[in-house]
Amino acid sequence: MKFSTRAKNMEASATLAISGKAKAMKREGKPVISFGAGEPDFTSPKAALDAAKDAIDRGETHYTPATGIPELKEEVAKYYERRFGLKYKFNKEVIIGSGAKPLIYETLGCLVDPGDEVLVFAPAWVSYVEQIKLCDGKPVIIDTTKSGFLPDPSAIEASITPNTKGMLINTPSNPVGVVYPEDELSKIADIAIKHDLWIIYDEIYERLVYDGQKHINIVSLRPELRDRTILINGASKAFAMTGWRIGYALGPEEAMGKIGDFQGHLTSNPSSIAQWAAVGALRGADEDVKRMHGAFDERRRKMISLLKEIPDISFVEPKGAFYVFVDIRNCLGKTYEGKMIDSDIKFCELALENKYIAIVPGSAFLTSGFVRFSYANSMEEIEEGIKRFKEMVKAVK
Repeated sequence: MKFSTRAKNMEASATLAISGKAKAMKREGKPVISFGAGEPDFTSPKAALDAAKDAIDRGETHYTPATGIPELKEEVAKYYERRFGLKYKFNKEVIIGSGAKPLIYETLGCLVDPGDEVLVFAPAWVSYVEQIKLCDGKPVIIDTTKSGFLPDPSAIEASITPNTKGMLINTPSNPVGVVYPEDELSKIADIAIKHDLWIIYDEIYERLVYDGQKHINIVSLRPELRDRTILINGASKAFAMTGWRIGYALGPEEAMGKIGDFQGHLTSNPSSIAQWAAVGALRGADEDVKRMHGAFDERRRKMISLLKEIPDISFVEPKGAFYVFVDIRNCLGKTYEGKMIDSDIKFCELALENKYIAIVPGSAFLTSGFVRFSYANSMEEIEEGIKRFKEMVKAVK
């Protein structure tokens, strides 16, 4: 069987691969603790569950408009006005998708022509680069490891060519948990305006910020960006609704019309029942979000305190999302259980095989020599898992 060049060049999702292997080992009876997938361990809020049940009882089991039911689009528009002071026309400037991931792909599909370049700030979420390549675009990677995991404006300027179409910004970020400050976003905004660039602004973790930090919506900060920015968000992270697969995008009417048409051909509508569940969450789950935020913060503090006790590693304390990105470069080139650790990928393989902890290699996020821990786990799992990690690091020779 002959496959397309596109299919042959595509890399699998490392986070899903690690998560899948960990689940398989668990089914075999192994005591695996997974820090792999970015998925809250909480049950979805009661308001979402009740709204879904009511929708089933009403018979809301048919196709909906391809871009989402009006009730959910209106709730999203109201949410953005309450939270960020932004006004979007729900019927023309809001799209509901089957998760945030396809909405990013659909946006790229409508903005990127073959050969167009899109700036990506590394470390970056695993799917950005693959989606750009699927659209026959060219990802241009800007390393941020030497600038506090924030892109250096001079590095952005130096990366821009006549082929540059736009940039992807993710704050709070996956995998580092860095929250972009106002002055940084303002400098990026100036560059986008100067060079007539699009911005895809992925703020899926915007409700998960800590230590007095504040998430800033770039359009709210710089209203002149409204006509060149697509905002990406969803119910998965803040509302613990990963399995429902509901994302939302907001942007200028002309662009959203094209993205809506693209979605119509790609997926049709998101699940009707899941959309009604999201309506329930947006209308009545705010207290649940606050409760889960408090639990995440407690877990974050615990993981940070435990990691600080381990020699030969380092990390930047995360201020958002639910990840810690740990520098293990001091472990590379050494051995564990007689096996050479020649990469972060090998380190993660050995951790899963020997200590039954599933973590994601930094290479999956375009940054080798690091590993990502998710603290969307129970406190018991965090304590036991970091204990095993500490044992492994101390045994590296």
